[in-house]
Amino acid sequence: MSLVVLVTLPPERAHDLARTLVDEHLAGCVNILPGVQSVYRWQGDVAEDPESMLLIKTSGEKYPELEARIKSLHPYEVPEIIALQYDRALPEFQSWLREALDSTK
Repeated sequence: MSLVVLVTLPPERAHDLARTLVDEHLAGCVNILPGVQSVYRWQGDVAEDPESMLLIKTSGEKYPELEARIKSLHPYEVPEIIALQYDRALPEFQSWLREALDSTK
């Protein structure tokens, strides 16, 4: 099973988290989308913050470790971590992703 995981966080923290996840073979690739403006309810109030969105490509097998690592490094009390399963992708991309996630290589 392949996943795209969505994570929002402060822009100044995005690169370091993305790099860590790829370095540790928890993600094959992380796209950093800057310029996200989030409007949300927190502790009874409506809040707004500039954020970056990470699009993280990983596998279902790596997800539990990926989620735990994000939680350990994320500055928010309740980080947004949303995993979306996909069943179609370019076969060459899927092969590359499996290889990129293999920590023995």
